[in-house]
Parts: sequence; structure tokens; C-alpha cells
Amino acid sequence: MLSRLTRPQALAVCALPVVALVATALFAPLPFALAQPGMTANVLGANKGAEVITISGAKTRATSGQLRMTTIEATGPDTHVSLGDVFDSWFRTDRAVMPHDAVYPSGQSVKEIEKHNTAQMKESQDAATEAALNYLKLGNDKVEVTLKLADVGGPSAGLLFTLGIIDKLDGDGAGGDLTGGRTIAGTGTIDADGTVGAVGGVALKTQAAKRDGATVFLVPEEECSDAKAELPKGLRLIPVTSLKGAMSALTALESGKGSVPAC
Repeated sequence: MLSRLTRPQALAVCALPVVALVATALFAPLPFALAQPGMTANVLGANKGAEVITISGAKTRATSGQLRMTTIEATGPDTHVSLGDVFDSWFRTDRAVMPHDAVYPSGQSVKEIEKHNTAQMKESQDAATEAALNYLKLGNDKVEVTLKLADVGGPSAGLLFTLGIIDKLDGDGAGGDLTGGRTIAGTGTIDADGTVGAVGGVALKTQAAKRDGATVFLVPEEECSDAKAELPKGLRLIPVTSLKGAMSALTALESGKGSVPAC
């Protein structure tokens, strides 16, 4: 004969499945990646002992100031992200919770993703070189540009690579530097025709830029609202849609003449 459970016993028995469900939810892997401000690198200088931009076949110039490309640092493609991790990151301004597929191509292995990111970086470097030489009306059959940036993948450094090549070859076109001696950071893809594209993660990249001394940040115009969301104090945003626009903005900023766009 079955004995009747007391009220506390009944509550305890009923609570067991709930506790199990909560525990499962807390520790089960979720389809998210967690991101934070990553490294930045001055494309006018060296990174990990190697010059980022090397040019042969044309005279280069000494530069001042810095042009810093920016990155985010995300959890790996096979990292276990739990509900607890998501809650912890959700309420921090220096963290972001992003859909896994927005950071990494779906259905690919870690090696395939690394190969994909490396290919994107190579395409970005080729486009940056072509865009810069086209802007300066120089033939790539005479000028050879080598871009080297260790441990960074993807296309988001394209704009800064392009500006770095131009600064090393021609500066602002009037004997000055594009930076005006400032530390300028930014992000954005680049096409060979000079079109600047969006990249994602800009709110974290502005934090990385400010941390590493930047006072100006070039951002794809369509990402202005994202960049302003957690904008560090003292960091000026300049929206860009094209290489020509970026050059005009930097020249106006340096000379103090003309208008500098703002988000």
C-alpha cells in the first residue's frame, strides 16, 4: 500500500524536475558568441616585429601620428557558451552577446573558419592596395605593396590599410600627414573602387581605440548609431562611405579648413 506524501515531501518531489530544467538551461551550450574589445595595431608602424606596410617601387615618406586598425576578441567557434555566460556579458558595456552565425560561418569546422578568415583578410589587403594606388593614380605594375598583420583575419581593416598606404606614399598630398600627428583609429571594409562597407562590433572597437590612445575614430556611416551606443568620452566619430570622403575628412581635420562630418 502506497503511503501518502506530506506537503513538504510533495513540494520537494515536484521541485526536482524544475531544478533539473534550470540546471540544464544554465549549463547547456547556447548559439551565441561573446565578444570584447580586441587588439589594435598601428598600420604605419610594426606589429609583432614586422612592418605592417612595406612598399617597393616608389619613394615612401616618414610619417607621424598613428592609424590604428581595430578588432574585437570573440569566444572561439567551438567554445561552450552557457546561459550564465550570456547573463554576465549582457549587462556589461565592455562585452557583447552576438549570434554565433554573425561571428562565424555556420556549419564549418574551426580549421575551415580560420581558412575563411585568412582568405577574407587577403582579399581585403588586395582591395586596399588597389584602392590606394587607384586613388594616387599609380600603377600596381610598378609599385609593390606588402601588407602583414599577424593573428588577424577578416576584411574589417581594409579602410585603415588603404589610408596607411596613401599616407606612406603621399601623405595629405600637400606635404603633411593624414593624421596631423594624432592617433586615429577606425574600421571598415574597402572595395577596389574606394567604397567603404560596414563590419560590425563597432561599439567594442571604439573602446579598444580609446584604450590605445585614439582621439578620432573613422566609422562606416551606416554604423554611426552603433558606434555612439557606448562611445568613450573624448573619442570623436567621423562617418565615412568612401575613401575619397575619408581623405577629405582627414585633410579638413588636419588643416582646420572645411567641414568634418559627424555622426
